[in-house]
Amino acid sequence: MKLISIVASVYNEEQGIRQFYTVVREKLEELKSKSGKMFEYEIFFVNDGSTDRSREILEEIWSRDKEHVSLLNFSKNFGHEAAMTAGLDYAKGDYLIFMDADLQHPPSCIADIMKAFEDGYEIISMVRTKNESAGLLKNITSSGFYKVINSLSQMHLEPAASDFFAISKKPAEVLRKNFRERVRFLRGYVQNIGFKKMNLEYEAAERVAGQSHYSLKKLWKFSMETIICFSNVPLKLGIYAGLMSALAGVILIIYTLLTKSGAPSGYATIVIALCFMFAVQFIIIGVIGEYIAVIFSELKDRPIYIVEDIKNINDKSDD
Repeated sequence: MKLISIVASVYNEEQGIRQFYTVVREKLEELKSKSGKMFEYEIFFVNDGSTDRSREILEEIWSRDKEHVSLLNFSKNFGHEAAMTAGLDYAKGDYLIFMDADLQHPPSCIADIMKAFEDGYEIISMVRTKNESAGLLKNITSSGFYKVINSLSQMHLEPAASDFFAISKKPAEVLRKNFRERVRFLRGYVQNIGFKKMNLEYEAAERVAGQSHYSLKKLWKFSMETIICFSNVPLKLGIYAGLMSALAGVILIIYTLLTKSGAPSGYATIVIALCFMFAVQFIIIGVIGEYIAVIFSELKDRPIYIVEDIKNINDKSDD
């Protein structure tokens, strides 16, 4: 009998957790019934240091359904990537399905995901076709992000792919053992480790409650870290800037030799040239600084997350 693990990261989702649990459990029970009870399941919640009543509600859900619910509590907020990584590390399933706890990732897709696993696929990436709740600005920036990262990196990221994805046991073991960076982009790793892979499309639903916790500032930071993780092209900006400056110098020499007026002169010309060159240098120094910051973070080798406690399925210790 196979075990399905639904891994859900939770951060201040007190208004929608119960509904998420109810809907997901209904879909899993329905699927289990249709399959002739050929599998079991767990709903694995990772509480990412919530400051509202999320933890209290999750522990209540676990106490009522210890047969199907596991709960891991962080000591503080470590972020969505860390929460998904903890789910990857601790969930026991033969198949792991990662979802957000706000019901924007439709539980109705679980049946299609399991069908793909039955067809022999090891990795299923869920690709958004529509996300009206995100707004025009977020949709534009998301599209731009994928275009930039795919143009800079040798790895390919599926445009509109989300943190809604599923993996079988083999890729899960690879990710657990070999992808332990502190600055992480789990969905990017999933899409580029090989194995038999397919994409499934879905329409993102409205959040069941609350608001997105990703501000533009957080999205910008996340985007920069992702580019640094997957590409070294920004480090080559100095080479490109040097070549452009050399080319501009050669053009200026030729212009000076071929004209009687000589090289352009004047205070404004000098100031503009100096400002441009200093701007290029500071940009390059900033880019190098970002890479050094990532290297420094990796060298410190601090934990990706810290677990305060964990309550597994069928755990009777708190009875």
